Amino acid sequence: MGIEVGFVGLGSMGVPMAEALIDAGMSLTVFNRTASKAEPLVAKGARLVTSAGDVAKPGGIVVTMVADDAALESIALGEDGVAARLGKGGVHLSMSTVSPALSRRLAEHHARHGCIYLAAPVFGRPERARARKLWIVISGAAAAKERIRPLLDAMGQQTFDMGDEPAAANVMKLVNNFLIMSAIEALSEALVMAEKGGLEGPVVAKVLTGSLFNCPLYQGYLDTITKRAFEPAGFKLKLGLKDIELAMQMAHDTDTPVPTASLVRDRILVGLAHGRGEMDWAAIAIGTREDAGLKP
Repeated sequence: MGIEVGFVGLGSMGVPMAEALIDAGMSLTVFNRTASKAEPLVAKGARLVTSAGDVAKPGGIVVTMVADDAALESIALGEDGVAARLGKGGVHLSMSTVSPALSRRLAEHHARHGCIYLAAPVFGRPERARARKLWIVISGAAAAKERIRPLLDAMGQQTFDMGDEPAAANVMKLVNNFLIMSAIEALSEALVMAEKGGLEGPVVAKVLTGSLFNCPLYQGYLDTITKRAFEPAGFKLKLGLKDIELAMQMAHDTDTPVPTASLVRDRILVGLAHGRGEMDWAAIAIGTREDAGLKP
């Protein structure tokens, strides 16, 4: 395709997403704080640079896939930040899970430099990223969306346009993650209840996913929980705390009660106190077993 792209953030999601762009014929310049994580991409022809700002070319395209608000701010802002380096005509495609408030602020910051900020967080775990089967939600200026359409098509199976408001996609992402964590809690409680009633977890999972709960989310997490496959993590429990707190802050800002979110937050905090932060966020299930007097 001949498209040149800068890419920042090479974690468990970032690497397969960046590989998808290379495999689609795009030319990548990449940066990650831990440079060794870029090795698979460099082997495929990517160019590794020593600062986040160096991935940006005037008027070019930069993709960021970083952990949190603080990391994104450090990349985007400042005289050597992505916005200033992109300048007029540039596009910053932010695919991280961050607060709606930050997206609105960054959209204004980018506009002052003549470039466009697009929010495009993704639904899906690393295995979906490797299969190019992510779902992507995007919001921001329509003209810029058309320009980066080949990137979205390379990384995902479907894109949902949430409109022009910069933070709309972030709101949708937080709603999604809140529902996932709530589902993990509910599934964990249900499996414990079934076990204490004399049923085996795999049998329960087979019935549920073969009937009313036949969808990727329930299939995937029932499998993870019943197999106790919490490591390696597809999405770490400690990052789940960040996401549930973002959702709770959004709810607070709009006077929306979310009692389930408070329960999930407490469950995650218990997990972190027990040293489970590096486990998959499905390790919420361990706490439900402990509460019921079962071996974790």
